[in-house]
Amino acid sequence: MTVTHRNNVAMKGQAGSPPMLFAHGYGCDQNMWRWVTPAFEDDYQIVLFDHVGAGKSDLSAYSSEKYGKLEGYAADIVEIGRELGLKNAIFVGHSVSAMIGILAAEMAPDMFKSLVLVGPSPCYIDDDGYRGGFSREEIEELLDSLDSNHFGWSMSMAPVIMGNPDRKELGDELAESFCRTDPEIAKQFARTTFLSDYRGILESTEVPTLVLQCTDDVIAPLEVGSYVHSKMKNSTLVVMKATGHCPNLSAPEETIAAIKAFL
Repeated sequence: MTVTHRNNVAMKGQAGSPPMLFAHGYGCDQNMWRWVTPAFEDDYQIVLFDHVGAGKSDLSAYSSEKYGKLEGYAADIVEIGRELGLKNAIFVGHSVSAMIGILAAEMAPDMFKSLVLVGPSPCYIDDDGYRGGFSREEIEELLDSLDSNHFGWSMSMAPVIMGNPDRKELGDELAESFCRTDPEIAKQFARTTFLSDYRGILESTEVPTLVLQCTDDVIAPLEVGSYVHSKMKNSTLVVMKATGHCPNLSAPEETIAAIKAFL
């Protein structure tokens, strides 16, 4: 099994141009970037993929041991980059893939020129002066609910995560994406995501980084974006007008403009 088959790698744009690697968030797949990537295809080589367990990835490659930590997903990204010969790539990661991208850059510092983190959170649980947005009890309740009823959790939580209640079709799309994910893999990925704490890696990251923070984001509150920015010495923080946790779907034009301004 090749890496490109395992992760359903797709390439668009200009071969030989600077590469941009787009990584999707929890419960999603590469299709979530469809409104963003066309804006970069004239000037960059676009690399899209699905995390193992998502989209059209090879589910037989899933290992609960490997993917019980975000480092397993980061290792896959490094493998993809090496397979494609990526150098000085621009990594664009949404939600949990923001931390995965930081880990990948730490593993292969020569591979990445810059990072774009969309709605990043190094830790979702409040902790002694740090506001992650949830108490440990709330996270445990969320995970217990997912364990007991994946479909029901997906249908109820997706609109909350998406925000933009006046645009029901966005929440519906996210719910459908959640429901397409294998329930057992979804449960484990949720635990890996929401119980993780990667605050300790932020200060050592030297790659130029754009932190894109949405307004009124229930998953990654404003304080989280400010925290990430304050700890990453070579970062730029942009607070978007977009609301919710998925501006790649709800506000692609603003997302594109922010990334282009940074690049």
